[in-house]
Amino acid sequence: MARQAVAKSDLTAERFRMFQEHLRRLGLKWTSQRDDVAKVFFAAKRHISVEELYREVKKVNPRIGYATVYRTMKLLKECGLASESHFLNGEARYESTEGHHHDHLICVQCGKIVEFEEQRIERLQAQVARKAGFLFTGHRMELYGICAACQKLDRRAPRS
Repeated sequence: MARQAVAKSDLTAERFRMFQEHLRRLGLKWTSQRDDVAKVFFAAKRHISVEELYREVKKVNPRIGYATVYRTMKLLKECGLASESHFLNGEARYESTEGHHHDHLICVQCGKIVEFEEQRIERLQAQVARKAGFLFTGHRMELYGICAACQKLDRRAPRS
């Protein structure tokens, strides 16, 4: 457990180092506000919108501006530390690029996002690409449906 904590803090330190280097290359300064946004984002461990992130960072730094959060997320995306997805409503949601490849299940009623991995799907995609003469370099998969909680609510709702 202690080894995992050290590895995690090393990874976080490495992400901050990469972000600082990106800012340096762009001629931008490392500020406490950017630091607050990055810390809250990396700790979020979920798909988060700029609006949600802004509310979370505001708890840490009440003086933070929405534009600062937005611009910082753009910078994190530019340097490869954040990825942007647009699910059902088209709103940009960000997640850390740390870790492994995964796909998404999205509830069309409540917006819940579940990450999953399925090696059979991964193998099949590579086979399909090969068969079509493509050099497979990656993909993004989003499956839409109704989550178990919303299905239960639907069963309880009175029918007209």
